[in-house]
Amino acid sequence: MRPLVSWMTKSDPAILELFEESGLSMPPAVVSYNIEGVSHPTVKRRLPILAEHGLLEKAGDKRGYYRITDRGRAYLEGEVETEELEDENE
Repeated sequence: MRPLVSWMTKSDPAILELFEESGLSMPPAVVSYNIEGVSHPTVKRRLPILAEHGLLEKAGDKRGYYRITDRGRAYLEGEVETEELEDENE
């Protein structure tokens, strides 16, 4: 299991894995539809937070669509230290 940092929830790795496995840019509704046990409100709340920390990014001009970043892929591969993901002000 990948380590979670203080701002992460247990649903975050599953969200990132869906983006990685699909290779697609997706809006929250598509993400929540494809992850069992993670509600749409949770996904809608988590995507901007994952983007704020550089694991996802907004996908071009497509309003509300996100895609995984290289940093998100590195996190899934275990190549990002947890200290790198912690907020500087914590």
